[in-house]
Amino acid sequence: MELKLLNAQGQSSSNVAAPDTIFGRDYNEALIHQVVVAYQANARSGNRKQKDREEVHHTTKKPWRQKGTGRARAGMSSSPLWRGGGRIFPNSPEENFSHKVNKKMYRAGLCSILSQLAREGRLSVIESLSVEAPKTKLLSQKLKDMGLDSVLVITDSLDDNLLLASRNLPNVLICEPRHADPVSLVFYKKILITKLALAKIEEMLA
Repeated sequence: MELKLLNAQGQSSSNVAAPDTIFGRDYNEALIHQVVVAYQANARSGNRKQKDREEVHHTTKKPWRQKGTGRARAGMSSSPLWRGGGRIFPNSPEENFSHKVNKKMYRAGLCSILSQLAREGRLSVIESLSVEAPKTKLLSQKLKDMGLDSVLVITDSLDDNLLLASRNLPNVLICEPRHADPVSLVFYKKILITKLALAKIEEMLA
């Protein structure tokens, strides 16, 4: 498998060889879906709280007598059947949303995503990406010259200038290979990988 090597103008100058075991796999939609859903679910926190009938502050007095009224029998107004009553199965902050995905499946899902990105022409390699100062304007202009508006940049090491310059750009994310998650790979239109980061990805997913 060969990936495009872009220059400073965003044009393909040559190709870079990449292993087929990572960038030449078949598209496995079911596996990618499972990996993406699991990643999002594991990032979710249980911050919802609802009250059950024990926690709802209602009187425990019986609303009306058991028989003879013609209405359905009722014990107390905190019943889940009543408006304002407690929930039968309330949400609690201890609720666990996590999904388990084996390491082998997770790596295979990442490889399938990277392979599909390479086939669609959304993944490219660049020698390096840096800016002279931590200025958003410099990075924005550089990406504009390369024809990139929504891009995930995977670099071998985080440069402070590059990281600070990218924080105010809503459609730009700078990360290291170990932090390249499946959701970001699917979300951004273009993926830029530096040469040294490409070697790290090959070592990480080998």
